[in-house]
Amino acid sequence: MSAQYPDRRIVAVKPIPVPAPDRGVDLQVKVTAPLTGRNLPVIVFSHGNAWSMDGYEPLVDRWAAAGFVVVQPTHLDSRRNGIGWDDPRFATVWRVRISDLHAVLDGLGGILAQAPGLEDRADLGRVAAVGHSWGAQTVGTLLGARVLDADGVPGADFTHPAVAAGVLIAATGTGDSLTPFAVEHLPFMRPDYSTMTTPALVVAGGRDRSQLSTRGPEWFTDAYRLGPSPKSLLTIDEGEHTLGGLAGEKVAETTDEDPARVALVADAVSAYLLDALGLDASEWAAFGKAAAADGAGWHVTGK
Repeated sequence: MSAQYPDRRIVAVKPIPVPAPDRGVDLQVKVTAPLTGRNLPVIVFSHGNAWSMDGYEPLVDRWAAAGFVVVQPTHLDSRRNGIGWDDPRFATVWRVRISDLHAVLDGLGGILAQAPGLEDRADLGRVAAVGHSWGAQTVGTLLGARVLDADGVPGADFTHPAVAAGVLIAATGTGDSLTPFAVEHLPFMRPDYSTMTTPALVVAGGRDRSQLSTRGPEWFTDAYRLGPSPKSLLTIDEGEHTLGGLAGEKVAETTDEDPARVALVADAVSAYLLDALGLDASEWAAFGKAAAADGAGWHVTGK
């Protein structure tokens, strides 16, 4: 885990343009990586609603220190683009998000070539996708989840073959309990996880209550409960939606600020992906043992 490398230097390069025709707004990404090391696995990260490639440094920097190359696109719903709930473009943003991740994955070699020396140090055969909140639903589609229409019919398959494993942090649950606001403005928030076959870790907060669903914190475990194996679930008892402040320090959305909780999430993701990508199973095994200790405050289950 990155806690083993407290002084490991990292570097970030931005903005890197990614070809995305007919998007309306240029697609740009940020790449963060360790200054040293070879055969580095890659994480493509999808941010939550309104954020950008400049957010989530507490997560991204820790992953880079642990030996990952992290690529962060700025999605169309970023607040810097000014596309709000009532913008007519908002209804299709969820599809643009998916297209963004496909464009990044399809052009990964060219993206890393724009970060000097990194193209030859990254292992493009070991790629994972990670997302938080809306980003988690977006990533879920790359793993095999589909979006149900109003009649419950599954939509298109957006699975990407380059993604060997995924992590869904505070992922949207099923659409049967959406509030009236969510039904009106977020009709795409109806994921079907029954086809999400790619190995994945689901991270949920025990105190995460969404204003978009009438259900409680268990709504955020649907991806694990309904997704076919292999899946793992990390539940953090006191965690709320930002799980201590994943998007950054002192941000307005954080209601449960706790840097130690953010480090816990970051290190759990690193440990899981090292195992899922076939690099090192020991850290994830150790994490599971630590979770089983009395008073740990988090729990790991698997299937």
